[in-house]
Amino acid sequence: MGSKLSGKDLIKLGFPKTNAINIALGQITRYRKREKKDQILLEARSVLLNPDQFLGHGTWGKVAEGLIKPVEVRMQQLRAQRVPFSVFGENEIDEVAKRQLYDALKLPISVQGALMPDAHSGYGLPIGGVLATDNAVIPFGVGVDIGCRMSLSIFDIPASYIKGKEFQLRNILKDNTAFGLTETQKTRTDHELFSRPEFQEIPILKSLKDKAYKQLGSSGSGNHFVEFGIVELVDAKPNWELGKGSYLAVLSHSGSRGLGANIAKHYSYLATKQCPLPKHVQHLAWLDLDTHDGQEYWLAMNLAGDYAKACHDNIHQRLAKAIGKRPRLTIENHHNFAWKEVVGDKECIVHRKGATPASAGMLGIIPGSMTAKGFIVEGKGNIESINSASHGAGRLMSRGACKNSISKSEMSKILDRHQVELIGGSVDEAPMAYKDIEKVISLQQELVNVLGTFTPKIVRMDK
Repeated sequence: MGSKLSGKDLIKLGFPKTNAINIALGQITRYRKREKKDQILLEARSVLLNPDQFLGHGTWGKVAEGLIKPVEVRMQQLRAQRVPFSVFGENEIDEVAKRQLYDALKLPISVQGALMPDAHSGYGLPIGGVLATDNAVIPFGVGVDIGCRMSLSIFDIPASYIKGKEFQLRNILKDNTAFGLTETQKTRTDHELFSRPEFQEIPILKSLKDKAYKQLGSSGSGNHFVEFGIVELVDAKPNWELGKGSYLAVLSHSGSRGLGANIAKHYSYLATKQCPLPKHVQHLAWLDLDTHDGQEYWLAMNLAGDYAKACHDNIHQRLAKAIGKRPRLTIENHHNFAWKEVVGDKECIVHRKGATPASAGMLGIIPGSMTAKGFIVEGKGNIESINSASHGAGRLMSRGACKNSISKSEMSKILDRHQVELIGGSVDEAPMAYKDIEKVISLQQELVNVLGTFTPKIVRMDK
């Protein structure tokens, strides 16, 4: 018997001459190639004899599925008509983003869609796009940065505290935050998340666990940030520990780091293989939630979302400790994720790719730019927006356009004018790269109530 396992070996075991053999070889090559051939064949025989017992198994679950009920792979056709949708702030949205939503509305799995006023084009679903689907999840409808989110900690410290403490707060940010591909926190902390069974049972997650552990408490590059600023609460809820007023606060924006990016890459590839689509919509390939890969992605996506929250919690805990105060109010939300929600009278998968959940009474944060206020909002539960709102101001200029037309000195002058200090950052995140947040908020008055604002003062981003 040769050392390399082949399809002939599986046929000798009794495997049917179907795609189950290709699936088995693919899984073995991906996850078990360093193990002894005899051991693999012994396991493969057990799967063949009792496939029901292996459904959901990390390595063999997909093989068992192939033996019991193979996933049907066939070219998917778009509908002739779009499902119902709403566009908020249509005149502020570029045509490419609208066209991307219109294409998504023709998918055979689509139920309802919406476009937020900060929308701009992306991969597959546009940024600012919301799409409800029937029992299917689109990896690119969630986005590459799974669980990208906002987190705001408000301290019972008057806003005037910042004056005269800029040097101290700047050093606190430098010492307690880490950004980009290579920076990690100097002191590592463990988290109960790493004991989750998904990290042991799903091979792709098992391979990413060490990276996730190292990157805990760090932030991504691009438009991700951690900043000190001033919160103005114009309304306060009875259960809050703070009333109306001006306070010191920390706002962070980041996602699930390398963990989420690798999950997105892996399952996007599987989706395109299982769900062939016309070329112009191939990024909208989906995974059926009744399949092994669909269920596995759902578990991995939720783990990545929880990991993103753990990163923000870690950052805020470090900063709070350095300040010597605990936050009195925390407001947070994902804006790159998928949820199971009832749309109409049907449970759907609601994708929000760059959109803030805004069910009735739900709190969220919609940031502006380095020099523009962000907004603390309460959702109104508008069914036409699928209980959603914008996730920010939205880009007005592409990163390339910023680099070609904005100088660092020009950006520095604008920051100085607004009395904002920037640590790191680049011209592709310059304030003029973004739409007018005041206008964006005004275009969604039927989606959210404004409870307060956040004004950045000391901003840290990647170099």
